[in-house]
Amino acid sequence: MDIFERLKQAAATDWHSYVEHDFVRQMGAGSLAQPAFRQYLVQDYLFLIQFARSWALAAYKSRTLADIRAAQAGLAAILDETELHVRLCQRWGLSAEDLAATPEHQATVAYTRFVLDCGAAGDLLDLHVALAPCVIGYAEIGTQLTPNGVQALGDHPYREWIGEYAGAAYQGVATAARAHLDDLAARSMTERRFEDLVKIFAQASRLEADFWQMGLDAVG
Repeated sequence: MDIFERLKQAAATDWHSYVEHDFVRQMGAGSLAQPAFRQYLVQDYLFLIQFARSWALAAYKSRTLADIRAAQAGLAAILDETELHVRLCQRWGLSAEDLAATPEHQATVAYTRFVLDCGAAGDLLDLHVALAPCVIGYAEIGTQLTPNGVQALGDHPYREWIGEYAGAAYQGVATAARAHLDDLAARSMTERRFEDLVKIFAQASRLEADFWQMGLDAVG
């Protein structure tokens, strides 16, 4: 069992509150109200800007070229994700400049600054554990929402978003991030430290659930 699976099992309640949130269920069913998705997507664009900073911090905290390359790959994936957000938001008449000018919601601030603080106050393993629910969790959600493949979604209203995270490119990003996390744990984790890592992972998972809820709250 790798470190990611161990963390998920140790923080099972918080993990399931994230990946099985009503926002995710409604998106999968195609019944999610568009204003909820729009609120989420605009804030997620701002979220990704801060997560890009987190991956840059990971490069700074790295001591080997392999770790720096892993951080570079994570940062590149974040930048690719922002293109999806801009493309979808343009359909609502919102430009990248409009997105960047939007104030950050409290849920965005709470989550992203938590991750940055984990990286600033802790080491590289702390930071990657804080990043893991997002980068790896989205791949799991993408797979969860496409049991019969992306093509089977047909004209699903959220097909493009789901397809992004269920697609081979993003799945590869998540697989690499998971393997790197396991490698970091093998190098620097003790069983005594595992309890502290679970706390980081659980908190990040709760903040992910809060981020989904922010979208639902936009429509009451």
